[in-house]
Amino acid sequence: MKIVVLSDTHAPRFWKACPPRVAEHLRGADVILHAGDVCVGRVLDELAAYAPVHAVKGNNDGPDVHAPETLELTLGGLRVAMIHDSGPAKGRPARMRARFPDADLVVYGHSHVPLDESYGGLRVFNPGSPTDRRRQPHGTLGLLRVEHGTLVEAAIVPVT
Repeated sequence: MKIVVLSDTHAPRFWKACPPRVAEHLRGADVILHAGDVCVGRVLDELAAYAPVHAVKGNNDGPDVHAPETLELTLGGLRVAMIHDSGPAKGRPARMRARFPDADLVVYGHSHVPLDESYGGLRVFNPGSPTDRRRQPHGTLGLLRVEHGTLVEAAIVPVT
């Protein structure tokens, strides 16, 4: 299963339409995860043209973004939890384990800082932002590959 992970697209200020380098990765995706700050609902509709989309609400999302604050789902047998803001870096692993005790993977956004780390059986993954890189050298997205309930590959991919 190929999963594309996005966060903090911040439309329409930074995301006018799906950037071509993002679209390259969306083609052939089985699922798209968006960890919030879509800002306008049309982005989720645009993404849904590529694959089913699961999203959580970010702190900048407008009223037309219909998404929960947190989401827990199983993708290809992998237990995934999503939240926009995971809080400060200090204490994040323990906080995410307490918040999502059954998760194998927690996907979050908000910071625009890409991160892929494992802590005692919990993978914590932030794809960064493909369009609003802030202090990062590149805009990024995340690619996950799940086989038989196991996350076999995770990558942060530059798209700008």
